[in-house]
Amino acid sequence: MSVLSTPGFDLQPSAVQQALSTNYLTSFDFTSQYLPDTYEKEFERYGNRSVSSFLRMVGAELPSMSDQIKWSEQGRLHIKYTDVTTATLTTDNVAAVQFTVNDSDVTSVGVRVGQTVMMTPNVAATGVNGDKGIVTAVGTSTFDVKWYGTSKWSNTGGTANKWSMMIYGSEFKKGTVGMTTAVQPEPVIKDNKPIILKDYYEISGSDMAQIGWIEVTTENGASGYLWYLKAEHETRLRFDDYLETAMLEAVPAEASSAAEDVVGVDGGTKGVFYEVNLDGNVWGAGNPTTLSDFDTVIQRLDKQGAIEENVIFMNREFSFAMDDMLAAQNSYGAGGTSYGLFDNDENMALNLGFTGFRRGYDFYKSDWKYLNDPTMRGNMGTGTGDNLSNQITGMLVPAGTTTVYDQVLGKNAKRPFLHVRYRANEADDRRYKSWVLGSAGGAATDSIDAMQVHFLSERCVCTMGANNFFLFRYGA
Repeated sequence: MSVLSTPGFDLQPSAVQQALSTNYLTSFDFTSQYLPDTYEKEFERYGNRSVSSFLRMVGAELPSMSDQIKWSEQGRLHIKYTDVTTATLTTDNVAAVQFTVNDSDVTSVGVRVGQTVMMTPNVAATGVNGDKGIVTAVGTSTFDVKWYGTSKWSNTGGTANKWSMMIYGSEFKKGTVGMTTAVQPEPVIKDNKPIILKDYYEISGSDMAQIGWIEVTTENGASGYLWYLKAEHETRLRFDDYLETAMLEAVPAEASSAAEDVVGVDGGTKGVFYEVNLDGNVWGAGNPTTLSDFDTVIQRLDKQGAIEENVIFMNREFSFAMDDMLAAQNSYGAGGTSYGLFDNDENMALNLGFTGFRRGYDFYKSDWKYLNDPTMRGNMGTGTGDNLSNQITGMLVPAGTTTVYDQVLGKNAKRPFLHVRYRANEADDRRYKSWVLGSAGGAATDSIDAMQVHFLSERCVCTMGANNFFLFRYGA
C-alpha cells in the first residue's frame, strides 16, 4: 500500500453537530476551522471628532486674486484726546493756556481755531477743576484755550497735569470769517495676507491590493464602506479642521524671528485671536461670572460699535458659569433650581441651562467644541502663571455685517465681521485643491509604487471691526 499508516489522522467527524471526544480539535488556531468574530462596523468611541464649524457659522468665503488683502475701517466721527498735558496753571484768567496732545497715533491735532472744548483732569489735583473754553491757536501737537470762566482755574500744587479734551461745538463773533481749516477723516487701514496650507497621504500599491472593508459613519455625514481609503478620508477631515484652526490661531512672523528662515520675512498671517488680542477687547480674568462682570463688558461695548446682537462661543466651564449666574437671578427658586416657566408636569425634565439673555444687548451663547476638545485647546494653558494666558475660555462675536471700503472692488461693500478670503482666478482656484500622483489607484504619473494624495489651500481670515469682539481668557 502506498499510503503509510503513520502519521495518521485522529479526527472522526460526526454526522451531526455533536461534541464528542473523537471530533474535538485540541490544537486551535485561525488556520484550522474557526475565525474570530469581528464587527464590520467601526465603533465611534469619540463621536464627531471634527472641531471645524465656527467660521462656517459666523462667516463666508470670498475669492481674492492678490497676495495681500486691504480694507479701510471707519474712524471715530468726533474728536477726543485723553492724554493732554499742560504746564503750570496760574490764576491768570486772561491769558490762553497751551495744551500738548500726547495720544498715540496722532500725527496732527484735529482741533481748529474757533471750536469750543471741554477740559477735564484725568486725575485729582489740588486746586484743579474742569472747565470749558474756546480754541485760539493750533500747532502741530498743541492748541491754546481761553476759558469761559474766571474763577475755576488755579493750581496751587504747581505741577503738570493730564487732561481729557472733548470738542462740543464752535463760536464766532458777528462779521468775522468762518472756519479756515478742514478736518480730514482718518480711516484705519487694515491688511492681511493668505498663507498656503498643505497636507499629504500615501499608501503603497501592495497595501492597496489587500482590500479590507469596514463600515464607517464619517464626520461630514457620509456613511458606507471604506477600505484603504479610510486613512485618506481622515487625512482630508484633519486638513479641513486645520483650514479653520489656522485662521483662528495664526500669527505673523516677527522681524528677525527664527520662523523667518522657514516662512520668509512676510510669513504668517493674522488670525482671529491675534487681531482681537491686538485691536479688540479682552477680559483677562477667565470668565465673567456675575452681572456686575457683564456690566463691565457692556460698558466697554458701549464705547465701541454697540452691536445689538452678539453670540458668545464658549467652553463648558464658561457655559456652566453663565447658567449659574442667570439661575441666581431667580429669587423664587430654592438654590436656583426653578429655572424658567414650568407647567407642573411631573414628567418634564428640569432644564438647567440657558440659551442667552438680554441686558442692554442680546447675548446668545453657544458651546464651542474647539475650546473643549482635549486634542486642541481643551487642555491648553490649564496650569498657573504664564500658562494661563494661553487659556481662552470664549469669544464674543457680533452678529450681522459691516460696511467697509473694499480696495479690490473699489467701492463700499457689506461683509461679515469674520470671513475668509482665498486665492482664485479664472485659471486656478486655490480654495481647496486635491490631486493624486503615483502609479497605483488609477494614477499613472510617477514610477513610485504608491498612491499619493495631496491637499492645498491658500487663504486668510479678515477680522473686520475687531473692536466689536470680546476675547475671554486668562492673563493680563
